[in-house]
Amino acid sequence: MSLARLSLQALLAAVMIQAAAAETIPLPQPKPDTGVHTDKPIENQLPQPATTAEPAPLPSVDSVNPDRFGAKPADAAYGAFQRGLYKTAYNLALVRAQNGDPAAQTLVAEILSRGLGVPLNSAEAAKWYALAAEQGVPESQFQYALMLLDGRYVKKDTKGAYALMQAAAEAGNQLAQFNFAQMLVQQDPGDAGMAKAVSYYERAAATGLADAQYAMSQIYANGVGGKPRDDAQARRLLAQAARQNYDTAQIDLAAWMIEGRGGARDLKSAFGWTKQAAEGGNVAAQNRLAKLYMQGIGTDPDLVLAGAWYIVARRAGLIDQEMDGFLQGLSDDQTKQALQKANRLP
Repeated sequence: MSLARLSLQALLAAVMIQAAAAETIPLPQPKPDTGVHTDKPIENQLPQPATTAEPAPLPSVDSVNPDRFGAKPADAAYGAFQRGLYKTAYNLALVRAQNGDPAAQTLVAEILSRGLGVPLNSAEAAKWYALAAEQGVPESQFQYALMLLDGRYVKKDTKGAYALMQAAAEAGNQLAQFNFAQMLVQQDPGDAGMAKAVSYYERAAATGLADAQYAMSQIYANGVGGKPRDDAQARRLLAQAARQNYDTAQIDLAAWMIEGRGGARDLKSAFGWTKQAAEGGNVAAQNRLAKLYMQGIGTDPDLVLAGAWYIVARRAGLIDQEMDGFLQGLSDDQTKQALQKANRLP
């Protein structure tokens, strides 16, 4: 199954309500079907995210930590799974799963949910996740909580999902920590909900989860959830998320660097972050990059490249009256060159 993101929009809405008098961070318009790191899709539970980042790919088997399944590294089924011998891993784990081994139950669920070596069967995966969740495996608690929220393969149970997500979060599952924080913000978008959520965002951010780092940057930028406004800390968190290719953080960081907010002005780096996000397909960044080329901010002015990047953004549906006027002001030769370059850009 593809990854899906639980949204940051609930968090951002709450932040803006609580910090109406504070300076807020401009965000790009989201594309449909974008999302944040989860291992299973979840539809219509939380609003769409304030990011245009594409879902991250599933982790390779080499990067999967056996702790996710509650197993030890020497486990034969996990070893087969790690080597890509999925059918063997399934057969080895299934016998133990049927005998009540929670680690094997989690591994069987993982294989079934992703269709690795066996037909994809989310309903059967849900059964095994539920059994392992009952025995306290955080990964299964997290995955089954998502399924309970989704309600496609099991009966929808928001209350049960809340309890399991909290249990997984308290056990240290970073994705559960982030998503439980999202649930708390959605449940109570006021200051009380934000104050409860902050500790979970903070713990997930400390593990290196880019979504949580970005969430904490917004909290520090606006001084909410019991945290004082701290632009320097917010900028550090934006940089941490940006280095993980979190494109919303990249364009926000670039804007802060141009403004000199939370640190020194750095036009060259701002241009670099904007370009990286633009080349990654972020439409808002493509339009911003066009303006940087047009104005010569962090780079030499280049009207042709400015036109080319705006053409790319406009083709994706973004309309900017200022840039429309700029494009119309180009000469016929410049327009022709801009179109040619746009056709070769990502």
